[in-house]
Amino acid sequence: MARQGQYEQGAQGTQGAQDAPHGPEARAAAARLARRRFLTGTGTVAALAFAANLPGTGVAYAAAEADARKITENPFTLGVASGDPLPGSVVLWTRLAPKPYEPGNGMPQARVTVRWEVAYDEKFRRLAGRGRAEAHPEFNHTVHIEATGLAPDRVYYYRFRAGSWISPVGRTRTAPARGAKLAELRLGVVSCQAYHDGYYTAHRHLADEDLDVVFHLGDYLYEYPVDAAGGARKYTDRKLPARFNRETVTLEDYRLRYALYKSDPDLQAAHAAHPFIVTWDDHEVENNYADDISENNDPKGEFLLRRAAAYRAYWENQPLRRPQQPHGPDARLYRRVHYGQLAQFDVLDTRQYRSDQAYGDGWHAPGPDSTDPARTLTGKEQERWLIDGWRSSSALWNVLPQQVTFSERRNATGPGYKLSMDSWDGYPASRERVLKGAEAAGVENLVVLTGDVHVHYAFDVKRDFRDEKSRTAGVEFVTTSIASGEDGADKPANWGTYMAANPHMKFYNGRRGYVTVTLDREKARADFRTVSKVTAPGAPVITAGSFVTEAGNPGLKPA
Repeated sequence: MARQGQYEQGAQGTQGAQDAPHGPEARAAAARLARRRFLTGTGTVAALAFAANLPGTGVAYAAAEADARKITENPFTLGVASGDPLPGSVVLWTRLAPKPYEPGNGMPQARVTVRWEVAYDEKFRRLAGRGRAEAHPEFNHTVHIEATGLAPDRVYYYRFRAGSWISPVGRTRTAPARGAKLAELRLGVVSCQAYHDGYYTAHRHLADEDLDVVFHLGDYLYEYPVDAAGGARKYTDRKLPARFNRETVTLEDYRLRYALYKSDPDLQAAHAAHPFIVTWDDHEVENNYADDISENNDPKGEFLLRRAAAYRAYWENQPLRRPQQPHGPDARLYRRVHYGQLAQFDVLDTRQYRSDQAYGDGWHAPGPDSTDPARTLTGKEQERWLIDGWRSSSALWNVLPQQVTFSERRNATGPGYKLSMDSWDGYPASRERVLKGAEAAGVENLVVLTGDVHVHYAFDVKRDFRDEKSRTAGVEFVTTSIASGEDGADKPANWGTYMAANPHMKFYNGRRGYVTVTLDREKARADFRTVSKVTAPGAPVITAGSFVTEAGNPGLKPA
């Protein structure tokens, strides 16, 4: 019924040597840096072992199994999660952490047997599968179960056991059969959850939505320090350890930061309610990095070690399949998911393979550096994979979950406008190749899903953004942040300028929240959900705007 560390190849592709160009360089860097202060203590050993792609070596891996019955505190403090659903399979995740804010989770340096169950009902009267897995210290006692033999398009419940302890119950749902003729699909879109900027109230409301799946489009984690009061949360009933009040650099840093984030009850509720399909952006490693170029132009060897540590911790703490497991500082995260004949999702990674931002990043007028045809946001291989996938697609809706704003976004009217060099505007040749590829493949119903910018946008994707009368090639729904940017405003200070400078921008709201998207045979509908406050818990959720685009007739209209 299950395989831990196995994968069904047909759905998402495999990891090949060509996808791991930095392995030798990272290993060489590891040798040079082993005695330096960049990585210290146990973090050095773990990160260097990972950079060398040797997760199965070391004393701890060979050690005898610890007796789970001797765990005296609840090990399921970080909840449960599921993800990457297939028609007969879904990934189930948990992490054993009786002391989540301490290095090592309060667990012994030994493997621990974890039992899991999948049931048709929440009371677990009818089991659909069960099994055992080992939680290894090399993977920070995280568990990834690929439960198989499940029925397509069906709700299941799951839980874990370690000794006498039982985890919270999670609810998940498999994808429909590849040829299924779905009437409707409901999905959530979330991004950007800086813990120190506020409470995860939006996640609590997301947990209550009736959804088939949730797409998390990046910035699940932030590398910035979190003070004892939790930043804008201003805790008075607790004091966070000083180890969080520093930037994440080592593997231990990233693992502990995931523990902090995942200890949030609202995030746990969202994961327990829905399967997630995740992809990263920049803050899971460092702000605005581009391939092997760091924000502050650190030596590439040092940065690749940091990236290896960050990628390892990301995989450990997300419900991802084995092919997404990193190889040193490289990981094949882009992948394809099918929901019957209704929708094909091509999940992108626009951070790992990109050219460096033009003009030193930030906002600049377009020029020869940014418009250079050789520049890429996706890398050649991912771009080819995307367009080839469109050519073979038979889905009604072709959906592109990705990270940074796809549509043009001018910051001023008239000829003196500037564009963001970190978004697709900084890589217009790359965007043109993607749009040309969609056009050649006959993609009629293109929907782009985006995160990153901490505001809600709705765009018509123009075939030529220089000509507003040009054909509308698709639509883009940009979700605001869960918490990043603190409370925000319905109309940010630049609202009027942006709406005037970008006629294809149909909606702009700066509150926190998420987007729900409903796909059916006639239309796609986006509901932009917002909360009024995240610097205090408990704010209600409202729908700030709703838009539809008709199948075969792209272009947004108010719902």
